[in-house]
Order: sequence, then structure tokens, then C-alpha cells
Amino acid sequence: MRVTFLGTGTSHGVPMIGCRCAVCTSTDPRNHRRRAAVLVEWRETIVVVDTGPEFRLQIIEAHVDRLDAVLLTHAHSDHVMGLDDVRAFNLSQSGAMPIYGSEETLAEVRHRFAYAFREGPLGGGKPQLDLRSVDGAFSVGDLDVLPLTLRHGPGVVTAFRFAPRDGGGPTFAYATDTNGVPDDAVDALGGLDLLVLDALGPGPHPTHYSLAEAVAMARRIGARRTLFTHMSHALDHEATCESLPEGMALAFDRQVVHVGG
Repeated sequence: MRVTFLGTGTSHGVPMIGCRCAVCTSTDPRNHRRRAAVLVEWRETIVVVDTGPEFRLQIIEAHVDRLDAVLLTHAHSDHVMGLDDVRAFNLSQSGAMPIYGSEETLAEVRHRFAYAFREGPLGGGKPQLDLRSVDGAFSVGDLDVLPLTLRHGPGVVTAFRFAPRDGGGPTFAYATDTNGVPDDAVDALGGLDLLVLDALGPGPHPTHYSLAEAVAMARRIGARRTLFTHMSHALDHEATCESLPEGMALAFDRQVVHVGG
């Protein structure tokens, strides 16, 4: 299974507008973080999790010319505002794009992208979105996907566990924007080859795990390898990775991981 990190940054991105801190002015490309999103490929199936403001650029840089589905963790702007750009796939693939998410997330998509659902000619000017609510396990092509509900401050966010549809093979889970993984989700995340988990910064936050909290949860889940995402400018890549336990590291934009390979 191939996992490509399209973006690993917080809602502000890194560099952050108007900031001259050491990370925002760093020459290390691993400290340049677009809004968080990930591409998952297994055999003939290609899906993306989240479509933030840089979605078009991320997809072009990853050389993606076909997409089977979009999975949305939640409807905050840094995770959905690039959704209009699936129009290119509508045209090249001659059909609506399946969009998977919770009922709450899809309701917000309908609200924010209301023009996409109004009657009228398509003309390439609006995306064709096939909204599909996830209330249990589902499949996309060669992938089985298990959605899990996690806490995101006072709200919730959807994490996704991926496995080959025909059984066996590598397993991967993506859990961004969370500060609470409930016990049932911890159990469902057992035995992973790769876990990607939210780790905003060094200090406490009302809606995200701190790095220390993320490390503690990663240890509890016990994946063979854990990479952290959705980092702010408070975490320098190299210095932070040197402080982490074996088998854990910060992810970085354009990183490609061959899970189980």
C-alpha cells in the first residue's frame, strides 16, 4: 500500500502568514507544510483523504490523473475548501466523484458548496459530487475502509482504517484533528502497519493532541510505525524527530511510504 502525504500542516499552514520564527523561515523543506491531506493507493484503487485549500497543487505535484473517491474527516475549511477542484476528475472520468463522510460533514458540504447541488447546466463550472454517508464499513475498489469516530474538542472527526479488500496485506489508519481516541476505536486500530496521528505542537490544545499526548496514544495503539501530522510551526522537523521514540517520526509533505513494503 502506497501512502503519499500531500500536506502535513495545521490550518494556518507553515510558513504561517506574517511569522518570522525559526520554523517558518527554515530552509529545510520538511518544515514547509501545506494543509493536511493524504493519498492512499492499493493496486488499481486511488483515494484521497481531505481536500484542503491547496488540493489542486497537491494533486498536480503528486502526478495524480485519476481518483476513485474522496474521504472527508470533517468539514473544517482546511480540510474541504479545495473540493471544487474535483471538477477536473469529473471531466476526465465522465462522472460524479464519490464523496464519503459522516452525515454532519456531508450536510456542511451541501451548505458550503450549495451551487454544486442547484439545478442548472454543468458546463465544467461546478463539481459533480456524489455524497455517501458512512455509518459503517464500506469498500472503494480494492480497499476496505472502516470509519471511526474520534473526539475533536467539542465536536467529532472521522478517522479511517484501510485494508486490502481481499484480506491480508498491509493495514493503515489516518487519524488527524483529534484530541481523544475512545476505547472502542483504540481496539479497532490494533495491529496496524502504519498509524498517522494528529500532533499539533508541544503544548496542550483544546481540540488537538499535543506531541506528548500523541506519543502516549500511539504507544497505546501499538502500530508497527507511527507518523504524526497536522503540525504547527512550533515543531521543527529534525529536532522533533530526534526526540521521538523508535518507530515514530513527524511526517512531511511529499513523503511517500510503502506500507508493508
